[in-house]
Amino acid sequence: MKSKLVGNTHVVSGGQETLTDVVEFLGSAGIETRGNPDVYVRAYKHFGIDEARELRERATLRPFGERRVFLIAAPGINREAQNALLKTLEEPPGNALFFFVLPNPGMLLPTFRSRVHLMERAIPMDLPSPTIAVSDFLKAPTQKRLDMLKPLLEKGEDDKRDLGAILSFLGSLESALAKNPEGLRTLYRARKYIADRGALVKPLLEQVALLVPRV
Repeated sequence: MKSKLVGNTHVVSGGQETLTDVVEFLGSAGIETRGNPDVYVRAYKHFGIDEARELRERATLRPFGERRVFLIAAPGINREAQNALLKTLEEPPGNALFFFVLPNPGMLLPTFRSRVHLMERAIPMDLPSPTIAVSDFLKAPTQKRLDMLKPLLEKGEDDKRDLGAILSFLGSLESALAKNPEGLRTLYRARKYIADRGALVKPLLEQVALLVPRV
């Protein structure tokens, strides 16, 4: 990584594997990470209001040393959770440091982004490849698109969909539609709500299939 500590809250683009990079960066910044009870590292499949409340509570605990450091990797942070963390990030208890590793920081609310420093990486991001070929999806008629979306709508053993795969697909679509305002509006609307708790993922993705222009 090629950034420096600016403020108390940082966001890094990447997936769970990026936590290793952040740990190495902290070491280079003089923060001991091995066996340090003040360093909290956690990877989530979902980060919502319950996870935000837990993080707030942990942040209020008294550090053993100078400060507590929180490294959080997640496929996204829903709006409810972001709003719940605003005061904690604005006035970090005990000078705590926060690092959020997210596949697409652009999905964060403006109020949340205004409180964080976006860190740059010196190595390419190793994000999961989308399970759907974006070029084929954009060329396909509506019914074919709906069929292509079925793998993303399947639920795993924990009865949850793979939000990381869904966000990866939407991010790839956004890149492919960079010069198509009509398509981007549809994607922004889907991305705005799809990570929210209780979001109707199937209708949101179906809107993408129906409304994104064929290219």
